[in-house]
Amino acid sequence: MAGHAPFTWFHYIPGVGSLPHQVSMALFVLLLICALAYAGFKKVATGPREEALVPSSRLTVRNIFELFTEMVLKFLDEIIGHRGKEFLPLIGTLGFFIFFSNLLGLVPGFLPPTDNLNTTLACALVVFFATHYYGLKTHGIKYLKHFLGPVLWLAPLMLPIEIISHLARVLSLSMRLFGNIMADHMLLALTLASPLILPLLLSPLSLFLGVFVSLIQTFIFMLLSMIYLSLAVEEAEH
Repeated sequence: MAGHAPFTWFHYIPGVGSLPHQVSMALFVLLLICALAYAGFKKVATGPREEALVPSSRLTVRNIFELFTEMVLKFLDEIIGHRGKEFLPLIGTLGFFIFFSNLLGLVPGFLPPTDNLNTTLACALVVFFATHYYGLKTHGIKYLKHFLGPVLWLAPLMLPIEIISHLARVLSLSMRLFGNIMADHMLLALTLASPLILPLLLSPLSLFLGVFVSLIQTFIFMLLSMIYLSLAVEEAEH
């Protein structure tokens, strides 16, 4: 039936099933990340200091979190420079949220929050406002000069161009993530709805491509966010 909401396991939970899927799924992702973080770092917070500082030789949740953090820090240092660590909470949180949201579409009975434009637009707006916040925080009112161009008489021309350019970043971040995740989720759904033999042949490939797309789209979103933050800081210095 047209306009019928897709089924999720949250339909069995009173009060939650009536929420739009991008809201209930986003809340689930946030709770999942918090639970994993607590499980991974509970030993660090409550155990002996010497034992907590020694990483486990096995693959654990903590090791995965630390590996991800090291990778993000490396990119932040290369793109932004010595101030890279300052942006780790923002970029890291966005990365975890987007990646787990993307992966959720590969689990039967769940839907990825990122296949909805409202979710991806919200993430893009966080980057948009954070970019200008850090620019103004670091350089004050001088940060706004780059919107006016190199000379004052070009300001009437440069100002609308710069505004459109920065708004286009929001559109680029949100539409790219939304379009790719929606297409990937639809491809997986079509594969599973195919005749019996096709899901057996194509499902493993679709799942592999789904994980690959989820990872790549998360990386692209994070990389572009780092670049925008770096440009804001660098442009304000001139």
